[in-house]
Amino acid sequence: MSKPATDLSLRTGLPEHLRELVRLYPREGWEGHRNFDGLTRFWLDRHLMFRKVMVQLQDGAEAFLDGNKDPMRYAAETQRLAGFFLNQLHGHHQIEDQQYFPLLSAHDASLVEGFDLLDSDHLALDGHIHALADRTNAMLHVAGQAAMTDRAAELHGALSQFHLFLNRHLEDEEDLVVPVILRYGAPL
Repeated sequence: MSKPATDLSLRTGLPEHLRELVRLYPREGWEGHRNFDGLTRFWLDRHLMFRKVMVQLQDGAEAFLDGNKDPMRYAAETQRLAGFFLNQLHGHHQIEDQQYFPLLSAHDASLVEGFDLLDSDHLALDGHIHALADRTNAMLHVAGQAAMTDRAAELHGALSQFHLFLNRHLEDEEDLVVPVILRYGAPL
């Protein structure tokens, strides 16, 4: 059975019929809009933080695999960053699913499909979050440099794949959520 074009692993952006508001409210004008408030800025800053931490995790793995980072330092940094990243991302998605998305989708019935799509992304990403946690733990709990290197290479591959999915999701989420806020106002 083939995956639908809206599947996070195949999607190259929001479906065209869900891009109507982002065409009316393009990214270049978001911050200057009267409805762009502190909560919206905070939410976008959280997305920026997720992107930055993802790059830090990837860069750390690359430095270790290239022999440019001490194994103990790499393990400590990875444990700290991965734990923070995965816990924060999971909590962020829960707040969106339980609070923000229901409030935002109530503005316009035509938006429900878009928020359902983002919710299904969260379910897909949840599996990746658990897989990244497992790969991180596998790397952290091995004995010996060779085994750690093998597990770090697997973690790096998983991070690279997850980065693609996460970035696609964050961009699509921003392209739906921020224009809704600009049009209708913040939900809280």
